[in-house]
Amino acid sequence: MNTQDNKTKKLTMMAMLSALSYIIMLLCQMLPPMIPITPFLSYDAKDITIVIGGFIFGPVSAFLISAVVSVIEMFTVSKTGLIGLVMNIVSTCAFACTASIIYKRKHTLSGAVFGLITGSIAMTAVMVLWNYLLTPIYTGILREDVVDILVPAIIPFNLIKCGLNTAVTLLIYKPLVTALRKVNLIEDSAPSVASVEKVKNKRQTGLILLSLLLFATCILVVLALQGII
Repeated sequence: MNTQDNKTKKLTMMAMLSALSYIIMLLCQMLPPMIPITPFLSYDAKDITIVIGGFIFGPVSAFLISAVVSVIEMFTVSKTGLIGLVMNIVSTCAFACTASIIYKRKHTLSGAVFGLITGSIAMTAVMVLWNYLLTPIYTGILREDVVDILVPAIIPFNLIKCGLNTAVTLLIYKPLVTALRKVNLIEDSAPSVASVEKVKNKRQTGLILLSLLLFATCILVVLALQGII
């Protein structure tokens, strides 16, 4: 297959991932706040499709998908304007681009897991700074009040968000990439978390169980924070 065909496939896939990310973002806006004391922090699962795009095509593609979706969001549904745009791009790229950079250097299951964990830590740390700087501007609350909610709300929110997105990414990446290969939307040489390392069934089962445990734990923590359980 020639280079032009490969570029067309890549652009098509990136456009599809961007559209899917936007739809997921719209659906997530219907969810209640994870943590009642910070209603301005809402869970957004679009990072899942963005990091998958980064795993397939690299960190630059993850950044481009994030930027495109964030700009469209700003002009359609966002109420926070340029500040929301900056926060969206910084948050998503800290997670997806960090994970993609690590996975690009180490195309293995452990590389994917380490990348997602590192991306989660990076995003949580980065958003502490950006929430401290920008939250007072678009919410009107005092910067001192932002400091007071860093530990009980902002840090837990970002850790839970990353935990959920990491769990879902690990669960769906392999079957999604396999399906995309079958319909010839991505090259056979595109990396697959499981196929590159030829992970045994037992190890795959362990990964699935670990991902489900992480997902369930995050959900239980959210329910506890909301006083439901």
